[in-house]
Amino acid sequence: MTKVGAADLALLFAESAPFDWELWVPLVAGVGVGFLVVWALTRHTRRVAHEQAAELIEVARREAAVAAEEMKQKAEAEIQEKRAELNREFDRREIESDVRLREIRAHEESLGLLDYQLEQRQERLNRESAAVRQARDAIRGLSKSVRKRLEGVSQLDADEIRKQLREEILLECQDEIRALRRATLEKSEQELRNEAQRILIASMQRIATKPNNDLTATIIQLPTEEMKGRIIGREGRNIKSFESATGVTLLVDESPQMVLVSSFDPVRREVARTALDALIKDGRIHPASIEEFVKRAQEEVELNTVQAGEDAVARLNINGLHPEIIRLLGRLKYRFSYNQNVLDHSIETAFLASVIASEVGLDPNLAKRAGLLHDIGKAVPGELEGSHAVIGAEFIKRYGETPIVVNAVAAHHEEVKPETVYAGLVILADTISAVRPGARAESLTGYIQRLGRLEKLALSIEGVQQAFAIQAGREIRVVVSPQEVTDDRAREIAKELRTRIESELQYPSTIKVTVIRESRFTETAT
Repeated sequence: MTKVGAADLALLFAESAPFDWELWVPLVAGVGVGFLVVWALTRHTRRVAHEQAAELIEVARREAAVAAEEMKQKAEAEIQEKRAELNREFDRREIESDVRLREIRAHEESLGLLDYQLEQRQERLNRESAAVRQARDAIRGLSKSVRKRLEGVSQLDADEIRKQLREEILLECQDEIRALRRATLEKSEQELRNEAQRILIASMQRIATKPNNDLTATIIQLPTEEMKGRIIGREGRNIKSFESATGVTLLVDESPQMVLVSSFDPVRREVARTALDALIKDGRIHPASIEEFVKRAQEEVELNTVQAGEDAVARLNINGLHPEIIRLLGRLKYRFSYNQNVLDHSIETAFLASVIASEVGLDPNLAKRAGLLHDIGKAVPGELEGSHAVIGAEFIKRYGETPIVVNAVAAHHEEVKPETVYAGLVILADTISAVRPGARAESLTGYIQRLGRLEKLALSIEGVQQAFAIQAGREIRVVVSPQEVTDDRAREIAKELRTRIESELQYPSTIKVTVIRESRFTETAT
């Protein structure tokens, strides 16, 4: 229907004559209805357009909100990644500082050893100088006596001169024989000592060791703080199920985005760490999934244990070990003595024992076998009683090891009498691996406490004025009051302090005790 204008109506009205109402009324009514229809359609179209515009605006608003949320999540993920990167950098810096601290301690010990060697050399030079002075005085006295005797020789006959010369030569020869015997013994002892040092130094230089990291606790990083609540679960059922399945204690405290796995059994701790890492990555944390992942972790750790034992045996090229012994060796991978890994220590001891055996002409393979197995008792389950040396010896004896290896393992802490030289080799190699610089370095707090206890023990003795622990605790120097303490009493204080250190303190290697008593008298002339 088309829209009729006012001009068209007027023209139509002018042309229609005479005026016919029957014709015009329907026309006007049709025009009005058409106008109303057009107006209604226009208004409907406008309302539909407004509604579509509102819908488009709402869709745009929702898309903008979704985009903003995605950008927010992306920004949070970047922040978390940066924070994790900063934490890793901080841990790396902390490890580097610990390594540098160990290097400083090693340098201190080296300087202390050089200081001790210089003192020994100075004492030797002083003794030699004193011996030279004494020999010079003796020569002067001898020349005087010879001159006097020559003056009286002219008055003696040939028989008397021969008799006196025989007696003098006999006395001089006896003295020379004693001196020669003493020099020969000292030379032999020094040669043996030098040969032993050469063998030990050559053996230690052939062993390439890696530094050990400090062992504190097993810390597991969490992606978000909300993960702690999921680990705990409703009414703590998840954490209870986890602790029951793994046998460890899971500590959830105020530390941000981390939990602590605590257990005296390192194998259980490793199983718990592996299972919890897998649960966090999977995201489904409930009692059923916990049991499933713990079982997988146990199988994985068992495979790693067997593989570690086989790798150690292959590295040392040892044949004929029982599979149960190899599996037990692998468990040493998760055990530490102080901060020294027991499996690495066992491999290092085996290498040292083998090299020393080669140097002294013994069977290196037998020494290597005994060195590898000497600490296997530390991996035997805890229900057995006794020291790890005796338990380990009984275990390998049960699986067909030779009596020489069994005795070397049982006697490496001298709880059992060594029956062969191979037991002595294992004792020596075990000691070298344990006390070498950096092998079992203690924490800074423990180091300071040990030095403090050493100085406090020295100060508790009557007459001691000052005490200084030096050379990383390898020497204690004590200054006594010269008015209260005599020289004899100072010697007794040194012995007393040595006895008390041996009975009351635990310390690596040896501690040298030096007691200083000094009196100074000063006057000023004006």
